[in-house]
Amino acid sequence: MTEQHRRPVASYKTYREAERAVDHLSDQGFPLERAAIIGQDVRLVEQVIGRMNYGRAALHGAASGALPGVLIGWLFGLVNWLDPVVSALLLALYGLIFGAIVGALFGMLLHALPGGGRDFASLRSMQPSRYEVVVDEVVADEAVRLIGGLLTTGIPPVPERT
Repeated sequence: MTEQHRRPVASYKTYREAERAVDHLSDQGFPLERAAIIGQDVRLVEQVIGRMNYGRAALHGAASGALPGVLIGWLFGLVNWLDPVVSALLLALYGLIFGAIVGALFGMLLHALPGGGRDFASLRSMQPSRYEVVVDEVVADEAVRLIGGLLTTGIPPVPERT
């Protein structure tokens, strides 16, 4: 299978605007399997959400360990043929407790390993600076014409940055 050459037909500042353009193409009967939304100029953003200490590390670890513990305990409890409901609930409770304890210990251990080099909690995300709607070269002119119809619907596309 040969790879199709793709051409950008519109560029937007937000994903929502690019999504709206592709939705407009869909409404006009455009073959969407020939289109894609591509984020350009991606950057990593790390939002600091607070200080990290042993207590908070233990709490995060306990929360992370509790759910797998419940699920594993519940699954083992379902294997009991005599009284699967009671044993599943009881083992799920034991799994919750065991998972929370192991998770808390693991969280504190991971916090202690860097030796105080990272005393904050954060969330990481990838954020493109713009989104391009690209289509296969053979249908690009049609896509440009259809996206131009967005202007008449009161939804102006964002002009491409140079």
